[in-house]
Amino acid sequence: MNASLIIGLMLLAAARFSFAQADPASEPAVLAVARVLPAVVNINTERVVRRTVRDPFEDFYAQFFGYNRVRPREIRQTLQSLGSGFIIDPAGYIVTNQHVVERAADLKIHVTTNDGKTYNAHYIAGDDKTDLAFIKIDAQTAFPFINLDNISPNLLGQTVIVVGNAVGYGSSISRGVLSAVKRNITVDDVEYKDLVQTDAAINPGNSGGPVIDLSGRLVGISSAKMAFTPQGVPTQGLGFAIPAEVVRDSVNRFKKMAQKRAGSKNEAASVETSVSNAEKLFGMQLQNLSQELSDALGYARGRGVLITAVEPGSPADEAAIERGMVVYGVGKSDVSSVQQVEALLAPVQTGTNVNFTVGVMRAGGQNRELGAVSLTAR
Repeated sequence: MNASLIIGLMLLAAARFSFAQADPASEPAVLAVARVLPAVVNINTERVVRRTVRDPFEDFYAQFFGYNRVRPREIRQTLQSLGSGFIIDPAGYIVTNQHVVERAADLKIHVTTNDGKTYNAHYIAGDDKTDLAFIKIDAQTAFPFINLDNISPNLLGQTVIVVGNAVGYGSSISRGVLSAVKRNITVDDVEYKDLVQTDAAINPGNSGGPVIDLSGRLVGISSAKMAFTPQGVPTQGLGFAIPAEVVRDSVNRFKKMAQKRAGSKNEAASVETSVSNAEKLFGMQLQNLSQELSDALGYARGRGVLITAVEPGSPADEAAIERGMVVYGVGKSDVSSVQQVEALLAPVQTGTNVNFTVGVMRAGGQNRELGAVSLTAR
C-alpha cells in the first residue's frame, strides 16, 4: 500500500478520535463540577449594629454660645457579609469560613442554593483558629451534599477546581493546580496555618466554597487570596484553601456539638410538653408553626399552632381531632404560638368547656372549612 495513503488514513483516524474525545459534556472537569454544584450555596449575612453619633453643629454652638449639649444620637446600621459554603449532610448542614459568619449571634443568615431557592439558616459553631464555621438551613427537606468520607489525596500538581456561588453572578468556577501544601501565611493581620496553595483564581464571593479535584472529591475550602507579599510585592496565582482533612475533622467536632445541643433541647421540650395545659386537659401536643414548617406542610404562614399528637381516648380524640390539624383559636382569641394557647388555658379547671377553632388553612387562599369544637377539660 502506498506509504502516503497509509499516513493519510492514520491522520484521518487520529482526527476522528480527537473529535470524538472533544465533547465538552464528557470532560472530567465538567462532570466534577456538575456533581458538586448542587451542594454549593451562597451565604448572605446581615448584622445590625448601633453607633453613637454627635452633630458637629450642636458641639460648635455648645462650645461658643453656652448651649446645653444634647444627648448623642444612636443610629442603626446594617452590615452585610457575602461568601460561599457547601452542604455536607442531606439535613442541610453547611460548612463555610468563620469570617463569613463571624459574630453570628447578631446575624440574620440567608442561604441561596444553586437552584435559586433561599432559606434562613442558623449558626451552630465556629473556630477562629481554623477559620471554619458550621451552620444549618432551617428547612425540613433533603439536600444534595458533598461527601466528606472520601476526600482528595492532595498531590502536588494535581488539577483542582474552585467552585463558588457569588451574589449577582451565581456559580463561579476557576481551574488550576495544587501548588503547595502546609503553607503558613498572614493576610490582613490574620494568621493561617497548614493551608494548601493553588494558582486557581479565588474570586470575590468564593470564600467558604469548595475546592475539588477531577473526581469531585474535596481538596479544601477557599479561604484567602494573597495579592501582595508581606514586603508589599504584588503576586499572581497565590490562592489558599483549608485542607479537606482539617475540614472533615472540624465538621465531626461541630456535629457532636449540634447533637448535644439538640438532645438538650428535646429533653427540655419533652419536659415542657408533659406538663402543658393542652395535653393535661385535652390530650393535645402542640408545636409552633414556623415559616419553614408552614411552607413544608403547605399551610398558611403566621397563623395557628400545629397539633403534633393526640392521646387516644382523650377529649380531643373523642372530638375527632387528628394529628396534623391546626388550632387557630381558643375561645374568642386567635392564636399563633404555643405560649398563647397555654396562657389562655391556664385558668381552665376540670369540667370546663372550651371552644377551639380547628382545621387546616392552606397557603394561597385554598382553605379547608374550619370547625368550632367544644372540648370538656378532664
